[in-house]
Amino acid sequence: MRPVLVRLHRWFGIGIAAFLFLSGTTGAIIAWNVELDTLLNPGFYYARATAPALSSLELANRVEAADPRLRITYLPLAVEPGHTLLARVEGRLNPATNQPYDLGFNQVAIDPATGSIQARREWGAFSVKRLNLLPFIYELHFTLHLPATASGIEIGVWLLGVVSIVWLVDSVIALALSFPSFKAWRKSLAFRVRRGGYPLTFDLHRSGGVWVWGLLAVIALTSVSMNLGTPVVRPVVALFSKLAPAPLTDPRLLPAVKPGTVELSRERIVELAGQLRGRLNIDEAPGATFYMSSLHVYGVGYFGPGGEAADGKLGNAWTYWDAVTGKEIGDSIPGQGSAGDVFLQAQFPLHSGRILGLPGRIMVSAMGVVIAILSATGLLIWMKKWKARRTAARRVREAAA
Repeated sequence: MRPVLVRLHRWFGIGIAAFLFLSGTTGAIIAWNVELDTLLNPGFYYARATAPALSSLELANRVEAADPRLRITYLPLAVEPGHTLLARVEGRLNPATNQPYDLGFNQVAIDPATGSIQARREWGAFSVKRLNLLPFIYELHFTLHLPATASGIEIGVWLLGVVSIVWLVDSVIALALSFPSFKAWRKSLAFRVRRGGYPLTFDLHRSGGVWVWGLLAVIALTSVSMNLGTPVVRPVVALFSKLAPAPLTDPRLLPAVKPGTVELSRERIVELAGQLRGRLNIDEAPGATFYMSSLHVYGVGYFGPGGEAADGKLGNAWTYWDAVTGKEIGDSIPGQGSAGDVFLQAQFPLHSGRILGLPGRIMVSAMGVVIAILSATGLLIWMKKWKARRTAARRVREAAA
């Protein structure tokens, strides 16, 4: 059995090493995405004007009135003092072509005192310019910057999801191989630092993986959820626990809208969300709203200024609304629902480490470095053994000749 596991570990490892090295290094960086982006681009995050801030809803209306081509799709409802209002935008339909306007940007930094656009960028663009660097790394981590197919399948997301499944299986195999015998268990936890060279490389790969195996397994599992949550993880979890309908993917909940139908305003949706807050026992007031034009659905999140990341929590509460009728079509309240619902809620907080706040982010960033080291040492070990096998085979051929 062990020879079979060795071969599986070898070929699984070779197949996913480059992906894990890239994901580990980018993951270590994006654990500090906002902090690094702010450091590189202070003009995008800090407001120039010092006058009192207008309401976010008023600022959104001013921006859309100034440029009728765009529609704000994500809007924080409160701004941290001294900061810009960071909103996401998309192009409205051009009546002449019946296609969305090509804006050349999808994120704007709005001066909260004046409503003027202080800066703009295409978040996730394939560019390593200072303004685009952190979004570029973030998108590289999740999609490899691979395009979607004509049918909407995101190739990079699916590819990394499959890599994550292989990684999860290989992690179990690696743990089994790390303890060849009960008597030699101490060797599987030791590092031969003084010997250096290949022995230390081998120990960094084997013992290093054993020491952090539990964290590796959590990151591998949550990676599957991040990439293949709807097609793979939800159906598997549903086998063991009843799940609440997913408002953004369940067609039974989505509105059927005819062309020309008038939709409700952001202001009305935020008002309805505020009224629902008491019935759902949500502590925070509405903190952001988003609009999905393809689904005709609004979402409203509940958190304070700067609380989008939900550090130290299982996540933020969200409610989802029919943009035409104003009917609530679903909600997600952290800690509420079935065991399966709570499990799914925990996936991103666990993957990002934010469930533990700052200590969790430090740990996840360090694990990104560890994953890159394990990938690199695994390849070095394979290359050394491959060269040794080639040398041995050549000597056998020479001896036979």
